[in-house]
Amino acid sequence: MIWLILIAALGLRLIGINQSLWLDEAISANVAKMPINQILSNFSINDFHPPVFYWFLNLWVNFFGSSVMMMRLSSVLFSLITIFGVYKIGKKIKNKQVGLWAAGLTAVNPLMIYYSQELRMYAMAVMWLTWAIYFWVKIVKKDDSKRNWIWFNLFVFLAFTTFYGSAFLIGAMVLYFLFNKEWKNLAKSVLGAILAVLIVSPLLWQQLKISGQMLATVTNWSLVLGKVNLKNSLLIPLKFCIGRISWYPKISYYIISGVWTIVVFGVAIKNSRKEKILIWLMIVPLILGILFSFKSPMIQYFRFLYLIPILSLFLASEKNKILKIILAAGMVAFSLMYLLNPKMYREDWKEIVASLGNGEKVYMIGSFGDPVKFYNPTILIKNITKINPTENKIVLIPYGEMIHGINTKEKLEKLGYKLVEQNVFREITLEKWQK
Repeated sequence: MIWLILIAALGLRLIGINQSLWLDEAISANVAKMPINQILSNFSINDFHPPVFYWFLNLWVNFFGSSVMMMRLSSVLFSLITIFGVYKIGKKIKNKQVGLWAAGLTAVNPLMIYYSQELRMYAMAVMWLTWAIYFWVKIVKKDDSKRNWIWFNLFVFLAFTTFYGSAFLIGAMVLYFLFNKEWKNLAKSVLGAILAVLIVSPLLWQQLKISGQMLATVTNWSLVLGKVNLKNSLLIPLKFCIGRISWYPKISYYIISGVWTIVVFGVAIKNSRKEKILIWLMIVPLILGILFSFKSPMIQYFRFLYLIPILSLFLASEKNKILKIILAAGMVAFSLMYLLNPKMYREDWKEIVASLGNGEKVYMIGSFGDPVKFYNPTILIKNITKINPTENKIVLIPYGEMIHGINTKEKLEKLGYKLVEQNVFREITLEKWQK
């Protein structure tokens, strides 16, 4: 039965997998094509993530090629391994039936589907953490063999060196032993984390300095990272239930998504009392994340993606089979709403670049040029924040201006330009200006 779930999960994840890369994915794709020995020295220092995902993607590209579909299949693979891990956790905690339901609910969860198609490190991190949870559960349930400890610490190490945000879940697992005064287990549980921190600390120190500079110099950088506020906090449960979608009119979006979220979490809360260790893993990472974010903003729903398998385990413990079918059907409906509706996909850089000619000059914020470089490296990017155009006609992509707090429209009008044409390519605008 688990293999049927995995096959169905694969089928869902292949829908729309060849859609355009968005900015962060294009960064991943371009880094993957760098010489592997240069990723750390030439890229990671100025990035805000550990290098393991990029190293893996480099090897993947060398074996399977750099087409969008083949690169994204790496995230699909991570997602399928995660689903199998959720099945194993459910089977260990309860029984095979709960394991199958948990795997199925994870497989159709709309946010999990979205990130299982995205060319970023999140699907890989969730995979490592799900398997870390599996071996942690075995240890907590007194199966603390040397083998289980080795696997637990290995997955903890890989998770932190893939995604720093893994620290909140890792911290929750370690703190469990501290609060229960299991001193030997506490000592063993920190080995993988300590090793990971020691190895990445020189890089992490430089990244933290650059991140501090970005927060100080880039006007709205904290909005990208995720401030602690009511909106970002409420988006976590809501997006866990409906995925990365939105629609108009907004009133219907808020009502439908809000009611659905209340239903899903109502069932989860009702069943969470049966497994206290899973409640711990659900709540403590959020508390740690919020506390950390008062110092360095990190409250974005996708940074807690690893909690969705735990949510699925709560839902799978529901005894009412009809209710579980309704939950699964709702998840499928929201997933298909995204997968079958290209208007809900992210930025269409593929089409915007296709509308430009080889060797054409484009004005935009230089740090956001990776999608253009990926789809057509012959296009010349002119940094609008540093260069004042002098041509009679220019092409502008006004992307990311809010983050940097700049207004290119005002700047160009002062230089004597007028907007003569504007085309929208799903979340991105291509403008033509003329003197």
